[in-house]
Amino acid sequence: MSARPVRTRLSAVDPERPDVRAIAAAAAVIEAGGLVAFPTESFYGLGADALDTEAVARVFEVKGRPEQKALLVLVDSIDMAAGLVTRISDGARALMARHWPGPLTLVLEAAARVPAGLTGGTGTIGVRMPGHAVARALVHSAGRPITAPSANPSDAAPAVTAAAVRGYFEGLVELILDGGATAGGPGSTVADCTVWPPRILRQGPVVVEAACA
Repeated sequence: MSARPVRTRLSAVDPERPDVRAIAAAAAVIEAGGLVAFPTESFYGLGADALDTEAVARVFEVKGRPEQKALLVLVDSIDMAAGLVTRISDGARALMARHWPGPLTLVLEAAARVPAGLTGGTGTIGVRMPGHAVARALVHSAGRPITAPSANPSDAAPAVTAAAVRGYFEGLVELILDGGATAGGPGSTVADCTVWPPRILRQGPVVVEAACA
């Protein structure tokens, strides 16, 4: 099945003080089941309502992402994260308090309300509160968790500019928030907190071992 064509709009935003109206318009796209590309601390991400099964399926489709590969999710608070998981251990909560907002994704047991497609059938979900002002504002305005895989086809280089995203996804996503070039570099540290001490699945800017000491 091929993705249905859509009109792709580009909206410029200040990466440090994003305009409330531009963010609200992007949140409306998310709420309607659409896809929004937006800047994060490293690369551009591809956002959809994480609890909308059809929207999540579109993310997999436009990226050509294997279905068994879970999507990480952005939240705007520990409370929002708690609504997606069965429990947050004291250790995981301490990591959130110390490193959020920031480049640390914690993998936890997914709650029953989380679509199986989002977890890749693993029963777990990776959650993060982003440090980038645009990403955080978008989640807050939408009032719901948002997916955030890199905004590129699975076999292509991650995008660090809105132009690169447009080159990949023109006609496939409804909106691209252009916050200028992102920093690139490593993605967030991913720590599996279903075990303790956490198991590092991907090393990024945050050194979890030191944080747990």
